[in-house]
Amino acid sequence: MPSVDAGLKSWLGRFDNLSQERPDPWLWMPAAALIVLGLLMVLNTTYFLGLERHGGPFYFFKRQLLNLAMGAGVMAALGELSLRGLKRLALPLMVVAVALLLAVWIPGLGVVRGGARRWLHLGAFLVEPSELLKLATVFFLAHYLAPRQAYLANSPRALIAPFAIVGLLALILLKQPDFGGAVMLVLLLFTMLFVAEARPRHLVIAGAGALGVLALQAAHKAYRMRRLTAFVDPWRSARGAGFQLTQSLIAFGAGGSWGVGLGASRQKMFYLPQAHTDFVFAVVGEEFGCVGVFVVLALFLIIMVRGLRLARLESDPFASLLAVGLTSLISLQAFVNMAVVTGLVPTKGLPLPFLSYGGTSMVVSMAALGILLALGRRPGVE
Repeated sequence: MPSVDAGLKSWLGRFDNLSQERPDPWLWMPAAALIVLGLLMVLNTTYFLGLERHGGPFYFFKRQLLNLAMGAGVMAALGELSLRGLKRLALPLMVVAVALLLAVWIPGLGVVRGGARRWLHLGAFLVEPSELLKLATVFFLAHYLAPRQAYLANSPRALIAPFAIVGLLALILLKQPDFGGAVMLVLLLFTMLFVAEARPRHLVIAGAGALGVLALQAAHKAYRMRRLTAFVDPWRSARGAGFQLTQSLIAFGAGGSWGVGLGASRQKMFYLPQAHTDFVFAVVGEEFGCVGVFVVLALFLIIMVRGLRLARLESDPFASLLAVGLTSLISLQAFVNMAVVTGLVPTKGLPLPFLSYGGTSMVVSMAALGILLALGRRPGVE
């Protein structure tokens, strides 16, 4: 009965294809949990803020739902792209990101807040180009490094282009100023170069130079020096440069092991600046305690481990480097944000992926997740 056996194998093969087409639950389930927690935190931390500034307690929550809907659409679209389609995105994405980055200097388009020119008014939306630039940089580096991996270890000249381009973009971010965004670009660059097997000695030398530039930039601005000194001992300037960090530490201290309960945070009552954006993790610590903190950390670690495993299993160099870059974009930014909020590194403005309020951050995080899900469905990756 060879024809029956062949037909049966063909029919069963359909189920093999379906299993390959299923999104990786170890990627989307932790992200979904973080998104749900983020929605709770946005509603929780902006209820009174929305009432005071916009006359409605659900103003920020409704906008975050809209951000989530846009992010879900982008994630679904990117999740259907083939590897060839993803490769074709590299150049257009970088061109658009750089154009938007430069557009913040156009009068009428660029928006200045707190002395920083980082945002664009595009219709009814406020866009932060630096978030899109991080995603574009990952694509550019994967596209550039993939065909040159064999030369990176023996030819330092192959490092000139990525260092020059990413360095120039980082300087533009510092001009805005966006110190946190510049640091993230540098971290992404060194992570992807290391995975692409660039010689460690070359990376150490270049890293020392990058640290020197960042140190000079920090020393050049008085407010950055105040942040550095406040980081060393925030309680000495608890009413000045150290105010935000001390309020964050108070939130964690109040939370203890199990937290004060959902909605019971006191620090969100206009004590903790940026409680719904950069410092939302402090409110998580206050309301859910150490347990909540470790759960959030574990969810990001699962995404990181699964993303790196995906990269290891990939046979295509571009796809492998892209998976590393996207995983780093999510996890590194999350860990840097947590380190800032807990006082482990100096304060800098970086949103917490999936949790912080913000349209561009949410859309870019979900775009990165969608691409990882697309890569995870490729044949040979299980």
